Amino acid sequence: MNFFQAINKFGATIGGFVPDWLIGLSARVAIFMVFWPSAQTKITGGKLLGQNFAFWNVTETTFLLFENEYAVPILPSNISAYLATFGEFFFALFILLGIFTRLSAAGLLGITAVIQLFVYPDIWITHLIWAALLIYLLKNGAGAVSIDTAVIR
Repeated sequence: MNFFQAINKFGATIGGFVPDWLIGLSARVAIFMVFWPSAQTKITGGKLLGQNFAFWNVTETTFLLFENEYAVPILPSNISAYLATFGEFFFALFILLGIFTRLSAAGLLGITAVIQLFVYPDIWITHLIWAALLIYLLKNGAGAVSIDTAVIR
């Protein structure tokens, strides 16, 4: 056994202790922690456990940001603001719960692409990390600890 085979075998042994359900759950929590706080900055009201749940109550600041800072050329700024807010709110929540995971991952991947292409193209490394997690969820689903899996079984 050469050095590289030994290192690979050691890594595989360590990796064998990681349960499969933990990978999907970790990816879901990580993505939730990116997009949920972003949605929280865009809405106000309907407080529960310190979080805003009035997803329909988009703040004026959000509209101003979409008009002046983000300026996505594809849609009018007010429509972009609503779509981004609703997408971040619902897709993040669905991913955390593990319901409609693949659909939600595809939606957040689309939001990530828009952010990368039109809003913050210089932050591509961060967007690449988000995309990697979302692609994993899109391909593999939520994992064993999820509503998706409970409903399918």
